[in-house]
Amino acid sequence: MGNGWHEWPLVLFTVLGQCVAGGLIVSGLGWLTVARERPARTRLARAMFLLWLLMGVGFLASVMHLGSPLRMFNSLNRVGASALSNEIAGGALFFAVGGLWWLAAFLDKLPAAFGKAWLVISMALGLAFVWMMSRVYQIETVPTWRNGYTTAGFFLTVLLGGPLLGSLVLRLARVRVSPVGFAKISAAALLLSVAVIVMQGQTLAAIHSSVQQAATLVPNYALWQTARLAMLALGLGCWLCPLIRRTEPRTLSLIAGFVLVLTAEIVGRILFYGLHMTTGVAIAG
Repeated sequence: MGNGWHEWPLVLFTVLGQCVAGGLIVSGLGWLTVARERPARTRLARAMFLLWLLMGVGFLASVMHLGSPLRMFNSLNRVGASALSNEIAGGALFFAVGGLWWLAAFLDKLPAAFGKAWLVISMALGLAFVWMMSRVYQIETVPTWRNGYTTAGFFLTVLLGGPLLGSLVLRLARVRVSPVGFAKISAAALLLSVAVIVMQGQTLAAIHSSVQQAATLVPNYALWQTARLAMLALGLGCWLCPLIRRTEPRTLSLIAGFVLVLTAEIVGRILFYGLHMTTGVAIAG
């Protein structure tokens, strides 16, 4: 899969961060639905620990990429002027605001109206974090990244992994919220992913320098993307098939589905990093 493997800390950070942002929206809407039902609200707050555990793993991976935790503070020196600084600041703000909301909800210390507003702000910060993350890769000297496919890919991960993760959290909490609308969104995101892969593949064929072809950066690119789509279809199938039969998906089925979708998006992100190509010499296309 090309040289994208060596960026595994960033792979985990971006994929997990995007899944958690989507998962918080879905499970958060569930929390808003049962906000007046204390037992259900308490169970859901406990189950939402999974989201912040995954977010913590993602941030730990990002710190490993920096080499030293102290470098994280240095990377905040240019907030507002640097896309990287904005990404780290946005992620830290999302983690802090959302994590503190979860802690207050877990301890049952949230006034109803204030807790709802705090949760909605946390959801919005998650989407802002994903947007800031996508801006880091809009680099003029990397034509294979500086396009709309990068932004689309990041938000498609939100739509593919987030609803499934959120549904798993709701299932663990035994909170019944109709997942049909979210399932349709993920199914549509799968179809959009197919379109993005096809169109991006055509774009790569037109990007080259005097010494390098973008289409040859990742060996067996089409094969890996096909495998990725198959895993996405299987993962979403673990969630969608029971819904089509009008039965409630089991916990193990949702876990298996999320693991498959997460693995597929990790493969896709490794391919993304494998496509890194600096101009060096003149780029055509």
